[in-house]
Amino acid sequence: MIRVRALILCLAALLVPLGHAHAADPRLVPDVSSRAIDIQYSFTGEELLLFGAILYPGQRLPDDRADIVVVLKGPVRPIVLREKRRVAGIWVNADSIRLRTSPGFYAIGSSRPIDKLVDERTAAIFELGLNNLSMSPTGFSEAKTLARFEAGLIDLYTRMGLFYANPSAVEITEGVLYRARIPVPARVPVGTYRAETYLISRGRVLAVASRDVQIRKAGFERFVALAAERHGFLYGLSAVLLSLLLGYGASAIFRRR
Repeated sequence: MIRVRALILCLAALLVPLGHAHAADPRLVPDVSSRAIDIQYSFTGEELLLFGAILYPGQRLPDDRADIVVVLKGPVRPIVLREKRRVAGIWVNADSIRLRTSPGFYAIGSSRPIDKLVDERTAAIFELGLNNLSMSPTGFSEAKTLARFEAGLIDLYTRMGLFYANPSAVEITEGVLYRARIPVPARVPVGTYRAETYLISRGRVLAVASRDVQIRKAGFERFVALAAERHGFLYGLSAVLLSLLLGYGASAIFRRR
């Protein structure tokens, strides 16, 4: 199915009328292998394929090499980070900081390292790279303190598989078709994700295109999540009663032994 889509995109690149393209800049036609990922009890992760075609004006490939960067991110949410310190042999919470726009998942892949494609300013504007994420802290924080907390968050999420970067993930075929595989871990948060594609040449972002991807719970997990959201009191009461029942059953079994 993916090969068929790639062939269709290639034919579209050859047949697109000249009047539909800008006189100077190319366009992107992106797609993803799945618009929705369902999380069930047996979900152990998935690999999402981002692919598409580059449509050049006049269907003529430029002499300069163009590069592709793909980003999959979301959902954005506020988060409180706390730093622990050891005082008198006991670990206690010390400094803390609140970030308003921290992505629950961020993955970036490119045809070459980001620092070889754009300068630091451009990378910061388009948030290309783990170190260029704009997390918008609330209140005033010193630059060193903010950098320390962000570095800690990036390190933690990278080890959890929620942050991912691969400078050679994108393959470009014949200068027109591209593809990249992004791993989606089992503990990925549910929500709406955005798959973004950037076309870059000579340090400039020539075109940007995106597709939405839904990651959602399915089956019994979805039923439990909806019950907790829509009927919070009954869900909590059921959880307490179930815990009491399981505790009573376990104690009865041990008494018999």
